Amino acid sequence: MSSPESVTSSITVAAENIGGIDSTEVRLQPGVNVLTGRNATNRTSFLQTIMAALGSRRSSLKGDADAGRVELAFDDEQYTRFLERRDGDVVFDGDPYLDDPELADLFAFLLESNEARRTVRRGDDLRDLIMQPIDTDEIEAEINALEAEKRDLDERLEQLAQLDSELPALEADRATLEDEIETTTERIDELEADLDAFDLDIEASRERKDEIESAFADLQDARTELESIEYDLETERESYAELERERDDLEDELEAFDDGEESPDRLEGRVQELRSRKRSLDTTVSELQSVIRFNEERLADDGIDLDLDESDGAAEGDGDDLTDQLLAESDDVVCWTCGSQVDRDRIESTLDRLRSLRQRRLSERSDLQERIDDLSDRQKELRDRRRKRGEIETRLEAIEDDLERRSQRIAELEADREEQQARIDDLESDAETFENAEYGEVIETHRELNRLELELEDLEADRDDVQERIEEIEGKIEDRSDLEDRRETVEAELTDLRTRVDRIEANAVDAFNEHMESILSILEYRNIDRIWIERREKTVREGRRKVTRTAFELHIVRTTEDGRTYEDTVDHLSESEREVTGLVFALAGYLVHDVHEIVPFMLLDSLEAIDSNRIADLVEYFEEYVDCLVVALLREDAEALSESYTYVEEI
Repeated sequence: MSSPESVTSSITVAAENIGGIDSTEVRLQPGVNVLTGRNATNRTSFLQTIMAALGSRRSSLKGDADAGRVELAFDDEQYTRFLERRDGDVVFDGDPYLDDPELADLFAFLLESNEARRTVRRGDDLRDLIMQPIDTDEIEAEINALEAEKRDLDERLEQLAQLDSELPALEADRATLEDEIETTTERIDELEADLDAFDLDIEASRERKDEIESAFADLQDARTELESIEYDLETERESYAELERERDDLEDELEAFDDGEESPDRLEGRVQELRSRKRSLDTTVSELQSVIRFNEERLADDGIDLDLDESDGAAEGDGDDLTDQLLAESDDVVCWTCGSQVDRDRIESTLDRLRSLRQRRLSERSDLQERIDDLSDRQKELRDRRRKRGEIETRLEAIEDDLERRSQRIAELEADREEQQARIDDLESDAETFENAEYGEVIETHRELNRLELELEDLEADRDDVQERIEEIEGKIEDRSDLEDRRETVEAELTDLRTRVDRIEANAVDAFNEHMESILSILEYRNIDRIWIERREKTVREGRRKVTRTAFELHIVRTTEDGRTYEDTVDHLSESEREVTGLVFALAGYLVHDVHEIVPFMLLDSLEAIDSNRIADLVEYFEEYVDCLVVALLREDAEALSESYTYVEEI
C-alpha cells in the first residue's frame, strides 16, 4: 500500500461498466475537483469508480454487465481493479491503492451512504463509530503480553539486585582466602628452607633423607586418596537417602489408591446405556414438539384438536401414538380431517397436556444428561488414577533398582575406605621409624609441610569457587542496564496502550468541537450557538453484569429571538444542519485516525440539502486538510465555488 505525503501530478481515472458508466476517462488535478451537471449524469458512479480503484468494495457493477474495470494513475503509479459478477455476487480483484479500505470508507468516502453521516442523521452513539477501526481485543492482548514481560523483567532485576548484594561478602571472602593462601605459602616456603638447611652431608644421610621424603610423599598421596573416597561415599549416601525418601512418599501415595475402585470399562457400558435412553427421549421430545406445533397452527386456522391419553406408555411411544382422538361437539373449530365441530377449550386443554408431557420428557432428558456427565467425569478420573498408579509403580521399580546399585557402590566405597585407612596406618607406622634423635626434627618438619600443602590445596579450591561465583554474578549484572532500559520501554508502551483508546476519544471530541465551532462561525446558521460533543461515562449491561463505558453525547445549543438559550436535539436540526454536522464528524475521524497518511483523496456527494454558498465555504474549509478533494454538485450549486478549482462537466 502506498503512503505518499501528497499528490503531485495529475490524476487519470478510466472506467468501464461501473455504476451507470459504460466507459469513461477523466483527468483530475491535485486540490479541489468539482463534478458538475444535472441529476443522473453519473457523478456518483464516477465517485464509486475512484473508490473502487482506491480499494473500497462499496462500488457497484453496471446492471447489464458481467464485468467491469477501473484504472487510477498518478505520480507515475497505476492501480487497477476488476469487478466480475459470479453467482449473483460482485467479486473484486486486481491491485488497488489500499489493502484495507476501512478507514477510507468511514472517513474519506463521504457519499450519502457514508456511515459517519448516517450515524449523525440517526442520532446514534458517535463513540462506537469513531472507535470502530480500533481493535480493542488486539490492544488488550498486547497489554497482557507486555504485562507478562514486565513481570519477568521485574523478577530478573530483583534477582540481579539480590546477586549484587552478595558481591561484597564474596569479595571479602576472596580477600580473606587470598591472605590465608599467602600466609600458608610463606609458611611452606619457610619449612622447605628449613629442610634444605639440615646438614645431611654424608651419602648415607642423603639416602636416608630421600627415604624420609618418599615415605611422607606416599603418606600425603594416601591421605588425599582417602579424602576423595570419603567424598564419593558421602555423595552416594546422600543420594541413597534421597531415593529412600522418594520411595516412602510414593509408597504412601500408592497406599491411598483403593484397590476396589470401579473399572472405567464397566462404567462405559452404563454410559452407553444412558446415552441410548437419551436418544430415545430426544426422538420423543422432537415428535411431541412436532405434534404441538402442528396443532397450534391448526388451532390458529380453526382446524383440529387432539386428545391425549397421558399414561406413561403413551408418553414413551412414537409421536403418532400421542393423539388419541379427534375432539368434536363444538361450534368454534372445524376438524380439518372430518369437518366435524370441536370445542376450542378441549383443544387448548389437550395442547396443555401435550406441553406438560413434553416438559416432563425434557426434564428426564436433562437428568439423564447430568448422569451421563457425572459418569463420564468419573470415567476420566478413574483412568487418570489408573495411569497415575502405573506411573508410581514404574517409578518405584526404578528406585528399587537404583537403591540396589547405590547400596553396592556404598559397600564398595566403605571397603575402599577401610583399605585406604589401613594403608595410611601402615605408612604412618613406617614414618614413625624415622623418628629418632638424628631425624626427629626433619620428620616433624615433613609432617607440618604435608599438612600445610593439603590445606593450601583446599584454600586455593575455595578461592577458585568464590572467584567463579563472583565472575558469574558480574557477568549477569552486566545485563542489568539493558534490562532496565527494556523495562522502561515496556512501561512506556504499556502506558501508551492503556491510554490509546482514551486519547483517541479525547482527540476525536476535541477535533469535532474545534472544527464544528469554526464551521458554524463560517456558515452562520441562524439561532445555532454551538454544536459540541461531550464525553461522559454511562453504565450499560453486558450479559449479567453492568460495566462502565464511554459515550459521546451530542449537544445542540440554540438561541431564541429574545436572546434566551436552550438545548435542542439532533431530531430538530434542519437537513442542512444535520448534513454539515455529519461531514464535520467525518472530518474529525479523518484527522484523528491520520487517514490523510493512508489515502490522499476525499470524496463528497449528496450536498443538495446545503445551500450553494455554504457548500462553497464548506469545500474551501475541507480543502485545507486533503490533497485531492472530489466533490459532486449540481450545476447551480457549483456556480458559487471558486473558479480556480478543476471542473469536470462530462463523464
